[in-house]
Amino acid sequence: MTLYMLPLAIGPWQIALIVLAVLLLFGGKKIPELMRGLGSGIKEFKDASKEDEDSTEDKKG
Repeated sequence: MTLYMLPLAIGPWQIALIVLAVLLLFGGKKIPELMRGLGSGIKEFKDASKEDEDSTEDKKG
């Protein structure tokens, strides 16, 4: 393995450490609220990209 690809090697221990750090920083009660906000943000982004795609198709046709 080359040296420049080493930071991209994420294994199960690194994921467990990240999850533990998130739990310690935000607490168990705050995480569902954060995930809900993230999900709604992704949904809005998808809707906006679909609207943009539809408007460009209308201009072409």
